[in-house]
Amino acid sequence: MKQKSKAAINRRDFFKVAAAGTVTAGTLVYQGCKPRSSASSEGGGAVGEVPTNGMTYRTNPHTGDVVSLLGYGCMRWPLRKKADGSGEEVDQEIVNMLVDYAIEHGVNYFDTAPVYIRGWSETATGIALKRHPRNKFFIATKMSNSSDFSRQTAINMYNNSFKALQVDYIDYYLLHSVGGGNGVETFLQRYIENGVLDFLIAERKAGRIRNLGWSFHGDVKVFDYVLAMDIQWDFCQIQLNYQDWHNATGRNVNAEYLYEELVKRNVPAVIMEPLLGGRLARVPVQAFSMMKEVHPQDTPAQWAFRYAGTPENVLTVLSGMVYMEYLQEDIRTYAPLVPLNEQEYKTLEEVTKVLIDSDYIQCTECQYCMPCPYGIDIPGTFGHYNRCVSAGKILKSANDNSYKEARRTFLVGYDRSVPKLRQADHCIGCDICRPRCPQRINIPSEMRRINRYAENLKQKSVF
Repeated sequence: MKQKSKAAINRRDFFKVAAAGTVTAGTLVYQGCKPRSSASSEGGGAVGEVPTNGMTYRTNPHTGDVVSLLGYGCMRWPLRKKADGSGEEVDQEIVNMLVDYAIEHGVNYFDTAPVYIRGWSETATGIALKRHPRNKFFIATKMSNSSDFSRQTAINMYNNSFKALQVDYIDYYLLHSVGGGNGVETFLQRYIENGVLDFLIAERKAGRIRNLGWSFHGDVKVFDYVLAMDIQWDFCQIQLNYQDWHNATGRNVNAEYLYEELVKRNVPAVIMEPLLGGRLARVPVQAFSMMKEVHPQDTPAQWAFRYAGTPENVLTVLSGMVYMEYLQEDIRTYAPLVPLNEQEYKTLEEVTKVLIDSDYIQCTECQYCMPCPYGIDIPGTFGHYNRCVSAGKILKSANDNSYKEARRTFLVGYDRSVPKLRQADHCIGCDICRPRCPQRINIPSEMRRINRYAENLKQKSVF
């Protein structure tokens, strides 16, 4: 495979570096309380050969597409500093290598959007995929017209996606994040009253869109309304994981209901948030112990991906695989998929009880709350706190036996993962972020809670 000469890292060296978890990925670079690649609840991660011909595939009943059960979520590509120091950019060489490796190992579904990674995702994804035959991949992107609902703005966004992705047809096109705002009223403004949905249906008829669907976050009345429309929906993207099956929070709806409604109408489900923003990959020690009793070698991420992939109406499960080790582990899980059995389902029900009773902030690190006008790294702050929760490093009292270690873990890890000027103590409570959060987290309140906790640690005060 041809590689750009300017890349200062060859393919073999890249795999070594990526497996060590050192690829820069914006707010995904953590130390202290660590992400899924090395969290203590994962037992060191999955090991073994990565199959090249074992991928599980599902068939879309509407178009006959044979889609890999593992889909590549392109919401967070690795970033690097620009050579002139003027800011960040997508690390295209590493994106190319990740995409090459995914395709070589059977992954053929790639999901992006105009708004991902500050507007860079479509272009980076298009560059990487353009180097492969068009029949080797399915590309999914979205109508992300969340602020300007004019017809021309929507059509311009649609046409720009073709240019950025360097394609002449889009395999899976979605109405993005249906269900927010003022419910059905907002849906009608975004897609119906301006004629945008009629335009997209005509584009599907012309062949420039092969599958037309929508992603859902929010008001279940909107979900029911859209699903009942006299339109052939080729697929629908929903949040599904073992915690959300019966215990969805915020703007989300229990996945059991969403999934069963799609089954009734023969609409294939594309799954997002199988790890619930990474939380299901770094579960508390108590929960992990339950898993190890059944499968000593499996990671929490493998449990979560098997859960998301087991239902037969699931077409593909999206994973944002920024690091090579994530990509390799997820390929192993679905090459081939071993569906969950009754005992495993019961184990995850018990794990869920632990999770919903824990101190987690229900943040999926989706970045929808960003940018903060005051520079706060909201998902980075929540992510660090949640990793410490999963590692059992959140103190309840200054008299805890592990006080010294946990204090250092939190404070040192906090400074390493979130710059001081972007930490919770700089939040002024403007509340601009709160309406944007799909999980309906009271962000200013949680920022104050984290800041109080950090200040107590700094002062070595009694909780």
